[in-house]
Amino acid sequence: MVAQRKPAAELEIDADLVRSLLVEQHPDLAGRSLRLVNEGWDNVIYRLGDDLVVRLPRRRLGAELVANEHRWLPGLAARLPLPIAAPVRTGAPSVDYPWAWSICPWFEGEVAADSALADPAVEARRLGEFVAAFHTEAPADAPDNPFRAQPMSYLRTRIAETLDRSGELVDRELVARRAAELLDVDDWDGPALWVHGDLHTANLVVRDGAIAAVLDLGDLTAGDPACDLAIAWMLFGEDERELFRVTAGSRSPIDDATWQRGAAWALHFALLYLLHSRDNERFGRMGTELLAAVAAR
Repeated sequence: MVAQRKPAAELEIDADLVRSLLVEQHPDLAGRSLRLVNEGWDNVIYRLGDDLVVRLPRRRLGAELVANEHRWLPGLAARLPLPIAAPVRTGAPSVDYPWAWSICPWFEGEVAADSALADPAVEARRLGEFVAAFHTEAPADAPDNPFRAQPMSYLRTRIAETLDRSGELVDRELVARRAAELLDVDDWDGPALWVHGDLHTANLVVRDGAIAAVLDLGDLTAGDPACDLAIAWMLFGEDERELFRVTAGSRSPIDDATWQRGAAWALHFALLYLLHSRDNERFGRMGTELLAAVAAR
């Protein structure tokens, strides 16, 4: 597999730009310190003082997701058992910057991809409770996401395309065989449920060994909840995985077909992380570990 870099930024975002937006739209915060903490696929994140971050899209695709976050996240946050990165203030396009942007809470800690859990069984239950609370029936006008919560026919195509681009980084025969096993499953036939869409270990904050917050809901959508279940293979061993399944299904039990689709999504995500690991060591590590977990059944 030829690893790729993250998508190129469509405009340059620096501290001077962020400061000017704050002066213009949130002057009471403009005197706070600013520090770049992350530049991801879709957003640039600046820490603002001690307790906030400024989150600005770096490309149009990311900008299109901000409106969804502004509309839906405050209401979702109010009923979830773990904090999420919901905006506490919003920013509008300006002469110098073309898209909406957000000010969100800062959560102290490290991402789960880089930090061990003190008690995985306890955290499996806590994250399961979060997923159970999240996976409720969504309204008809919930955001559509063509890359998440889709039928298995979509996933079959995407996994095949990724394998076609694979090289020596993966055992293509093994992955193809495992994919065929996992994709042989019925599609979701229930109501469209709220789905985080990007629930992985780099989007969970861990503090003192416990999950403290859930980040980056830009892929928020509605449909088959199975793609969020992939986190079970990323974060937990076999025993804790079953605790997560039971707790996540406390409102509506997770049947074998949904759990199998979750494993199929885990396989898909593993390949994606490996594909985009050229400039991201963490993604390479996440992909390698996840592929081993889901391939081992």
